[in-house]
Order: sequence, then structure tokens, then C-alpha cells
Amino acid sequence: MLNTVKYLVGFIFILLSISLLNAEDKSGFVSIFDGKTLKGWRSAPVTPYKPWSIKDGVIRGEGQENRLVYLVYSKNEELKDFELKFKYKMVTKGNTGVEIRTRPDKTNKRPFEGYHADIGHVGIGPGVLGAWDFHFGAGTRREFPCQRGTRLIIDSEGNGKHENIKDAITLDEINRHDWNDCRIVAKGNFFQLWINNKLASEFTDNIKEGQLKKGFIGLQLHDKGMVVEFKDIYLKTL
Repeated sequence: MLNTVKYLVGFIFILLSISLLNAEDKSGFVSIFDGKTLKGWRSAPVTPYKPWSIKDGVIRGEGQENRLVYLVYSKNEELKDFELKFKYKMVTKGNTGVEIRTRPDKTNKRPFEGYHADIGHVGIGPGVLGAWDFHFGAGTRREFPCQRGTRLIIDSEGNGKHENIKDAITLDEINRHDWNDCRIVAKGNFFQLWINNKLASEFTDNIKEGQLKKGFIGLQLHDKGMVVEFKDIYLKTL
């Protein structure tokens, strides 16, 4: 009788697992981090040390100097429209984020230019945690603030207008030194950043010239001494 119960419990568990896997498949999201290696990713720019590693099934980034270092998803470096889901944890204080539609910065202002979903430790401020940032080459186009809790619309001439988002995520809804769920949406010229299933910030880029149409995804290290972790990274192309 006991063996029969164990068999039934095991069988039900298998059915539930298959059901969950099928649900994930039907959603269109694909895992882009295997939890064991950095296969499909590359560190950039090249450094004499290893800023990115795998520890306990998560990607661990450790800032060893005050400069921007990225972990680039290299399997598709010309992503257009997509949704990206992941979990992040700020182990220490620091500034991090996800660069999207990214390409090399020919002006050398930064390693790369792109739209940047900003995240960081709780207390770093609304201009970073849950904000959008604009990383463009020197003199190419204006960079706008898009703080947590705001919606930015850039018109065809490159002028920006801000408004507040109703029911945007608040600071006390973001976990300190613990895991947070993030979702980034890039669809045409419309972009959103969600944290813990609540909208943090969004923008629409209607500028005539200078829109970034495609590029790669890059996880960011910003500060010396900072430690950040990422896991459960899923991508859905639209």
C-alpha cells in the first residue's frame, strides 16, 4: 500500500512538471541561461579579470573597477521586439541594469550605446532603481531622464514630455538584498520595465532619426566593489 501511494505521488508530480513545462513552452519564453555555464554569453569589454561567474546556479557579477562592464547575450545580437524576464538580487550596494538594442558606441563615450533599464540597490534613488536611462554616443542625440514612476514620450523632433504612472511600483515593494522579478518589454518604439509584476517606468521613442531598431542584450556592472546576481533568464521574441 505504501509503495502504491509513493508511486501515485511520483506520477502526479511528473504530470504536474510536464504541465508546467508545456505552459512555459506555450508562453513563448525560452531559457537563455542554463544555470551551469555562461554558454551563449560573453563578457565585454575584455578585462584581465573575470567579472562574471556562476555560483549556486546564478550569474554573479563582481565589479572590480569603476568602469562599465557587460555580460552580452551573444546568441542573438540583433534583437528587435522581445520580452525579457529575469530575477536579480543586489548582494551589495551598487548600480546595475540591462542594456537593450545595444551596439558599439563609435564615439567612445561608453563601450556601447543603447536603451538602458536601470536597477540597483534599494535607496539608490528613483533615477536609477526602476528607471530608464539613455546611453547614446557623444553628440548623437539628447539623453532623457525617465525616473521610476514616470512615463516619457519623445516626439518626432526629439522633445520629451513626462507624466506620472498611476499605481507604479513603490520603493517598499522592491526587496532589499533579495530576489526581485523583472520584465522588460521592447515593442517597436515602446518600452516598459516591470518589477515584481508592477510597472516601474515606460517610454515611447518617436524621434525621426536616432531610434535604436535592433541590437543585443547586456547585463551591466557599474561600480567597483558591487556584487549583483541574476537567474531565471527567459526571452520571448515578438
